[in-house]
Amino acid sequence: MGRRSPRPPSRGAEAPADLAGWLQRLERAHPQAIDLGLERVAAVGRRLGLLEPAATVLTVAGTNGKGSVAAALEALLRAAGRRPGVYTSPHLARFNERVRIDGREAGDEALVAALERVEAARAAAGVSLTYFEHGTLAALDCFERAGCDAWVLEVGLGGRLDAVNAVDADVAVVTSVGLDHTDLLGDDLAGIAAEKAGVFRPRRPAVIGQPAPPPALLEQARRIGALPFRAGREFTWTGTAEGWSWHSEGRGSWRGLPAPAAPGGAAQANAATALAAFAQLPEAASLGSAPVAEALAGVRVPGRLERRWEAGLEWLLDVAHNADGAAELERVLAGSPAPPRCHAVFAAAQRKEPAVMIEAVAARVDHWYLPRMPEADMHDCRALAAAVAQRGGRLSAVGDGTAATLEALRRNAGEGDRVLVFGSFRTVAAVRAQQGWG
Repeated sequence: MGRRSPRPPSRGAEAPADLAGWLQRLERAHPQAIDLGLERVAAVGRRLGLLEPAATVLTVAGTNGKGSVAAALEALLRAAGRRPGVYTSPHLARFNERVRIDGREAGDEALVAALERVEAARAAAGVSLTYFEHGTLAALDCFERAGCDAWVLEVGLGGRLDAVNAVDADVAVVTSVGLDHTDLLGDDLAGIAAEKAGVFRPRRPAVIGQPAPPPALLEQARRIGALPFRAGREFTWTGTAEGWSWHSEGRGSWRGLPAPAAPGGAAQANAATALAAFAQLPEAASLGSAPVAEALAGVRVPGRLERRWEAGLEWLLDVAHNADGAAELERVLAGSPAPPRCHAVFAAAQRKEPAVMIEAVAARVDHWYLPRMPEADMHDCRALAAAVAQRGGRLSAVGDGTAATLEALRRNAGEGDRVLVFGSFRTVAAVRAQQGWG
């Protein structure tokens, strides 16, 4: 982790002609897909003048909820008159989703120009960059050139050694800490918490969205000299699905806030955490409850407990891909009216533990559909079938492509049935694309 990679061989002078070509090139650019460390990205970022922006930087780390917090922050910043640049990952349908400037996806032309500038700086620095590192620097370059005065940066993995952490955060957020990416971050909560706390900075706010975080997270915040702003301590929220309020003894209150578009308690906690980060900015004090409520009401995050109704079926799509995400999904299912039958479309990455996810919702699923995913790093659907069968699940389609899997599902499904799609970003993305929801 963090070691210097060998100097990359020459790739020739000809640059890709379009964004798709650039992304294909970046997939082959570095010996490892994931190579945590700041040395390479910082060397290139310094050459581009991106590591000390005039903009306010809000960095969002955590096991779950990062994308939802980033989306809420984007809406709040725009309501306050800011021009935010928001960087998130991964994407569902288009790489452009990762880079948003003042509420809109960056266009291909701007991204290609940024990727070219990063490539020139990378070559001058004599280092190799991963796909994520190159894309992160391109996003920052886009924000700088578009005049974004607030940067919202979602950590890709961990925190301390993630590429976005090359830029110091003015406000750092850790949404939650759970067991995930244990092969890279460690297999205990204390170690994972310490990695995520790496985004905190001395004498700057450290927003913690988990009411009872691992002690190691607070210990590391104190060791760094950050200023903790904790759920249940420095900020609280109360209310029901119909409306809720946020309060801080030192930062004021916002009342009459709308229920998040996504169901479940985690969605409300994510909105509250975004408000806690926003409350650290000077303009937050002058933004009343009405504009805050209006901003939050418009927040939609595709693939995060996303509900759709089509042809008599209720679809619930969620990128839940770890134990905590699956547990929250189960809580949402438990709090929803029971459908006649539930059909689950499931696939998971090899680095994940599918048995935990299957177990979380198994009692609520009547039929399982396990599509064959084209990516090499996804679990073989036959192994997933064995895990489902071990828990008494009924297998209705195994090993077909996404289109054939959904055809089988429609043949089995009846009026009012629920379709649950979960297990990974790729699973949700494939179904959304097949359904024409991309």
